[in-house]
Amino acid sequence: MTSRGARLLIAGAAAALAMSAGCGGKRANTPAAPNLQVVLLEDRENPSAATVTSKAGTVTLASPFESTTVVTGRPPSAPVKLDEAQVRREYGALLASLPEPALHFNLYFRTDTSELTPESRAILPDILSAVAARKVPEVTAIGHTDTTGTAPNNYRLGLERAEAVKALLVKAGLDDRLIEVVSHGERNRLVETPDNTPEPRNRRVEITIR
Repeated sequence: MTSRGARLLIAGAAAALAMSAGCGGKRANTPAAPNLQVVLLEDRENPSAATVTSKAGTVTLASPFESTTVVTGRPPSAPVKLDEAQVRREYGALLASLPEPALHFNLYFRTDTSELTPESRAILPDILSAVAARKVPEVTAIGHTDTTGTAPNNYRLGLERAEAVKALLVKAGLDDRLIEVVSHGERNRLVETPDNTPEPRNRRVEITIR
């Protein structure tokens, strides 16, 4: 089974589990069971799809609460839209065991600096509140730049931006051990542009809270 950031509920006659596949293209092994039901759960922060594959065939779940049944020796059944209330009623215990979906925040910077815009600085309390709501939070700060300047310089600037955001969060009371800092430089741009193109939306730090 392949999921692109999808949150899935998987229930079987011999075994049952709930899972969240948080990485694009991640493969997850379903438990061995003669009959499995796979349900794509709603994730407002990260709308996604899941491809369910057996030896006999493949089916894609593309919208929240679509479901397929996998029976040994047969292709997965055609997707069926389930009622949300029915899913919560029948699989309440499994849903309660799912990790919460990741939250994402984008913080933007002034040109060629690691200084947040005033609008982005105002979002910091929301990030702190989101972290405080998690029992065991994990925070990743990924620094990005636009395509002006050289790639090595942009990598360093992206790292400076991520470190600057980490320092602000720590100063506001967040434990620095919870925050991982990464730089993508001018790679993985929010808006694709040619080289040497200023783009405010690419000058950012992406915060992910799990």
